[in-house]
Amino acid sequence: MKFRSLFSLLAVFVLSIGFTAVVRAQGVIVPIICDVRPCRPVPRPRPIPLPNALPVKSIELDTRIDGQVATTHVTQVFRNDTPYTLEGTYFFPIPESASISEFAIWENGKKLVGEVRTREEARRIYDEIVRRQRDPGLLEYAGKDLFQASIFPIPPNSDKKLELTYTQVLKAESGTVSYRYPLGTGRNVWGNQPIRALDDRVGPNRPVQQFGTVSGRIEIKGREALRNIYSPSHQIDVKKRGESAATVSFEAKGNDTDFQLFYGLSSNDFGMSLMTYREAGKDGYFMLQLSPKDELAERTIVNKDVVFVVDTSGSMAENASAGGKTGTKLDKAKNALLFGIQTLREGDRFNVINFAGEEHLMEGGLIAANSDGKRRGEEFVKRLTPNGGTNINDTLRASLRQFDSSDRPKMLVFLTDGLPTVGERNVAKIISNAAEIKVSGLRMFNFGVGYDVNTTLLDKLASENGGTADYVEPSEDLEVKVSNFFAKVSSPVLTDLELDFGGVQTDFLYPRKVSDLFKGTQLSVIGRYRNVNDLKNVVIRLRGKSGKDSRSFEYRNIDFPLRAEENDFLPRLWATRRVGWLIEQVRTNGENKELRDEIVDLGTRYGIVTPYTSYLATDGSERSDVRRQPVPMAKSRILDSTGQSAVMASKDSKSKQEALRTTSDEDGFVVGGVKVVKQAGVKTFYLENGVWVDGEFKETGKLPEVRFKFMSSEYFELLSSDKELAQYLSLGEEVTLVWKGKVYRITK
Repeated sequence: MKFRSLFSLLAVFVLSIGFTAVVRAQGVIVPIICDVRPCRPVPRPRPIPLPNALPVKSIELDTRIDGQVATTHVTQVFRNDTPYTLEGTYFFPIPESASISEFAIWENGKKLVGEVRTREEARRIYDEIVRRQRDPGLLEYAGKDLFQASIFPIPPNSDKKLELTYTQVLKAESGTVSYRYPLGTGRNVWGNQPIRALDDRVGPNRPVQQFGTVSGRIEIKGREALRNIYSPSHQIDVKKRGESAATVSFEAKGNDTDFQLFYGLSSNDFGMSLMTYREAGKDGYFMLQLSPKDELAERTIVNKDVVFVVDTSGSMAENASAGGKTGTKLDKAKNALLFGIQTLREGDRFNVINFAGEEHLMEGGLIAANSDGKRRGEEFVKRLTPNGGTNINDTLRASLRQFDSSDRPKMLVFLTDGLPTVGERNVAKIISNAAEIKVSGLRMFNFGVGYDVNTTLLDKLASENGGTADYVEPSEDLEVKVSNFFAKVSSPVLTDLELDFGGVQTDFLYPRKVSDLFKGTQLSVIGRYRNVNDLKNVVIRLRGKSGKDSRSFEYRNIDFPLRAEENDFLPRLWATRRVGWLIEQVRTNGENKELRDEIVDLGTRYGIVTPYTSYLATDGSERSDVRRQPVPMAKSRILDSTGQSAVMASKDSKSKQEALRTTSDEDGFVVGGVKVVKQAGVKTFYLENGVWVDGEFKETGKLPEVRFKFMSSEYFELLSSDKELAQYLSLGEEVTLVWKGKVYRITK
């Protein structure tokens, strides 16, 4: 199609020049003022500052994946907030091996389709723009396959809508297919970077552009059953359509994190997916995910024994109106218990115990969860009333004695809103008394309601009995939270799990103990691995029990490579889980220097907020900084057993140990309109005295140093020799970077 003279379009490609890191795919428009065509120089000084790139108003992603072939249709809307007609140069990094099938610009309600032409011109234009604007943010495009187009006109105070469609073949490694739409590219130009005018008259504290709405819909059709659908970057909604098809959707605002999606293709009873990441010369990281086949889960669900224990002391009569429903804490607890009883299956057994000054058992032992048993359980729960004190010790011992020595999975669900006030009150003694009653295969799940609970007691009991402790704050709905838990654990399909990684040396796996797999759930194990050679065709073995029967599964052709660059979220995700586990050790076993130092080191290196580190942000008249030294919190707060701080600390530890996504508040410290903490690849950088400093850098270190001036010939030679540095040098004009055994200092 030919365009009228007012609208010209040049779409070109740039060849890759050896850059092997993850290819990004977010477009950016670099504008210039152009009141007439062709553009003429504008007199200085310009009347307003001109942003280095137009802000993104919205991005809409519509992707269809058939087998491993993905067709992505992107609709991007940019915003021109200036009172001027602009001409822009549009760059869009193309994923490796992708081909563009359509590019179009909307003008006056009409869709104008462009043509694809030569590629050499695009590289020349790109290099000229980088050098002319001296914008480090544009370096993120260095070495990438680029689609480039000239766009005119971009009317004042208006939106400019672009559409682009491309097709690519997705990689599948160790049974896992990965799809990525990197929203982060260009973020240092239009998102997080201090905005600079082309005439350099704007100071570094100009407010950042806001990243707009991002939404996506990904339809997947597999040649085999889809398993372990997972995103480490965004909260996704997954709707399965049979075993081999699914629709994934997400929507976010202000989140410029690259969208990543993984899924496995497997017809095995228990599908396994593996993701790895490893830098040269360092330990590797992996995430292994397991999920049961839907049909298998129905026919192999294991019968279980459950004891429900609920606190009916006087404090449970207090009002709990969170969640838009009125009623007391006991009312909500009773509704949750009723739901739990209803989720029991025909072959299950159960009992209900309530406690105040003393315990009261529904029955002397476990009863069958048939229609008659459930009716009796519901009647018992409905009659519960609040009164008396809180006798945790005697109730725990009575509850544990309900279980026999059978091979059935055993669950004790314990719900309380208070401290022990009747009988034994010493926490250590209560824990010791409970440990005297040995129950093989027990899983204890504790719920603390409100802030007047002893988190040390509930956390310790759960960790020593293969379960978890969770807390319901006053602002949360007790009924919803406990009911969701019952729905999750109602159908175990494989218990007492064991993983054998063959000849792979693994360590620091989280969760530390892999226990049970339930219907409709995915189990995620994150750890590190080390080996001196590429390990290919590794056999991983999964063992577990289905009732009395032992079962074993093998997964072949699994690779643990010496170099794997594409899943760079894994180190930070592993570090988050380890920090959560270390915090739990401090809270349950006491503080020591070794634990504290490792928490500080991990928190600083990966930008994780911990009880021992915080970042003091300052807003000076000329710059915004963050001081990257650990600031210890009060010891009493770290080791508190009761109160709001104790509950929040316990919940934070648990959320870190179960983390599946890497997005976090610590990735967005903004002071004076400028981000002072940024994450790039596996690294975290801090703005210190106007310099972006690598979290791994230590002033007392003895690494050799190399210094370059920003935009010098040596600077570009360094970038050309190692294209992976682009994501780090794009942070700003002054960067201190630890890379391959050296410290690189980029200065103005």
